[in-house]
Amino acid sequence: MPFATHDGARIYWRLDGAADRPVLVLLTSIGTDLGLYDPAVPHLLGAFRLLRIDTRGHGGSDAPAGDYTLDGLAGDVLAAMDAAGVARAFVCGISLGGMVAMTLALKAPARIQGLVLACTSAAMDAAGWDQRIALIRAEGMAAVTEAVLGRFFSDAFRATHPEAVETVRTGLLGVSIDGYTGCGAAIRDMDLLSRLPGITAPTLVVAGSKDVATPLEGHGDHIVAAIAGARAAMVDAAHLPCVEAPSAFAGLIGDFLLGDAAERQARDVLFEAGLKTRRKVLGDAWVDMSLAKRTPFTADYQAMITRYAWNEVWSRPGLDHRTRRLLVLAICASLARWEEFRLHVKAGLEQGGFTQDELKEVLMQTAIYAGVPAANTAFTEAAEVIAQLDAAT
Repeated sequence: MPFATHDGARIYWRLDGAADRPVLVLLTSIGTDLGLYDPAVPHLLGAFRLLRIDTRGHGGSDAPAGDYTLDGLAGDVLAAMDAAGVARAFVCGISLGGMVAMTLALKAPARIQGLVLACTSAAMDAAGWDQRIALIRAEGMAAVTEAVLGRFFSDAFRATHPEAVETVRTGLLGVSIDGYTGCGAAIRDMDLLSRLPGITAPTLVVAGSKDVATPLEGHGDHIVAAIAGARAAMVDAAHLPCVEAPSAFAGLIGDFLLGDAAERQARDVLFEAGLKTRRKVLGDAWVDMSLAKRTPFTADYQAMITRYAWNEVWSRPGLDHRTRRLLVLAICASLARWEEFRLHVKAGLEQGGFTQDELKEVLMQTAIYAGVPAANTAFTEAAEVIAQLDAAT
């Protein structure tokens, strides 16, 4: 495992991506490790080489006792950059990571190409953090975990993505008490707001539209006002946009930091992300055949539907793939789009996306709402696909 050493502690870091791409340092929220960015990594690797760092007291990094400081945490980042051979980089920080990123830009401006400060603040309620630190030291991480999760994620995301929430919950419960309270002290003792005009790096402040911990009003807007030329952007998420809206969050990062080059790279990244979903839903064989049939006339269309239909729509968090499959069947039957209907019947049954009984129920309901003739044809088309699958097995 790669470690840097700074101020008596080992700091764990990980470097991913092609060596010829610009480096983006990713800094995390308190209570999380570098795995926080896992959902966003596939959307970023097409444009950046990624240096992820476990904050002191978290993940694979050491957790010495005592209060930490933002200046010390920024020194940890510089040590990790040195160990990874990174002289200059873009930096993206979420929550505590954003506070460290701002400190880093003040501490070592020559090493920072640009900043993305997400769901963060330059001034927090010191008394509230003092109370949280005391509670954790007295009762452990379990005493604050549910409250923290309530700020981390929107209610809608928690309802539809329990696996992501449980992953973060497990991480929170496993955080070293010394590590969490040490970082909590750094947030409590933060003194950044008056220093922000000293930041010269291009800066994007990203706020979550559902973030109750550090909303744009009263937090992000103060940063935008204090840093010359800083811009603000909103993402449809709560406090952890890299988990709740990874594609949109990565798009904001790439567009701001790399400009026109990012647009081309982002299109490639979105295509690859959509292709992954398309393969999961329709199977490798059909996707490979479809791609092989591309011509100069159809290639742009294929790329567009892969980016938008398969990445933007099929990868949205509101519905799972099973529900989306069944919706496609009902819509295609209602509109008599039989080629697409047969494709999704075959893919759904082959991939275990739904059962024959669920297919039957969709067509029964289609008969009521779209008409018996549509359902008649749909049952006939589906029966032929089922017969072909049975014959093949």
